[in-house]
Amino acid sequence: MEAISKNFFLYLSNNKVLDRLAKRYGSRFGADKIVGGEKFSQAIPLIEQLNEEGLEVTVDHLGEFVNSEVEAKERKQECIETIQSIAHNQLNSEVSLKLTSLGMDISEELVKENMEDILEVAKKNGVTVTIDMEDSSRCQATLDMYKTLKAKYDNLGTVLQSYLYCTEEDLNELQPYDPYLRLVKGAYKESGKVAFTEKESVDENLKKLIKTNLLNGHYTAVGSHDDAIIDYTKKLAEEHGISRDQFEFQMLYGMRNQLQKDLKDEGYTVRVYLPYGEDWYGYFMRRLAERPANIAFAIKGIFSK
Repeated sequence: MEAISKNFFLYLSNNKVLDRLAKRYGSRFGADKIVGGEKFSQAIPLIEQLNEEGLEVTVDHLGEFVNSEVEAKERKQECIETIQSIAHNQLNSEVSLKLTSLGMDISEELVKENMEDILEVAKKNGVTVTIDMEDSSRCQATLDMYKTLKAKYDNLGTVLQSYLYCTEEDLNELQPYDPYLRLVKGAYKESGKVAFTEKESVDENLKKLIKTNLLNGHYTAVGSHDDAIIDYTKKLAEEHGISRDQFEFQMLYGMRNQLQKDLKDEGYTVRVYLPYGEDWYGYFMRRLAERPANIAFAIKGIFSK
């Protein structure tokens, strides 16, 4: 049933008709419960509220697969303005972005130039940037770009997905770079040739990745709503004397709000992944595909006051 559910929501994520309807009627279906608004300015009050509650944030301008150099540069400028706004408003927030929104599918030179422009502004303003991971066909190019940029910029992180067979090796190759990593299960539809198909295998691999990165002394963001993964991380830290300053829990805006608060009250760092922009539909469907329990979390979030 879990596989059926995942395939169903991944199928919906690519439905253009539903995407158009979602953009037109998003607010009626609770889009404001899972995204921060169509523009970053609309997300600022939400970030301020989350910060006041003791929660940290990372923001993501939704949209990917840009195939126009002009649009890629527009996305770059949007990221730069977001970073400047974060600094100006003294928000406790990082920025997450996708390389395909900055021209990765156009040319390596273009995306590298755009990323360097973004990271220069981020470095100047003390803002950390995380490169989100996309589907497996772009995984190696993403990690290669991360390695290239990390040699020059310390304020840079990226994401690894535990459902891919290659991820353990990828993690080991990143160790010399003192990586700041968000470790997640993964949300794209992948072939059994490149990804685990059983939940148990994905979960066990995620635990292995968390353990390796933490024991190697690198900062780790555990991106999960799964109680078992969260409990595993807490016990691992206790058993090995790992400081709470070395890791954080990341969760999606609008999902498991009480758990976020509980973890914060226990003294853990909790970061809320807050997307904004018009292209919220595909993002939302992929989140539902990640884990069936997210459906219940989302429904509660949408209909709660």
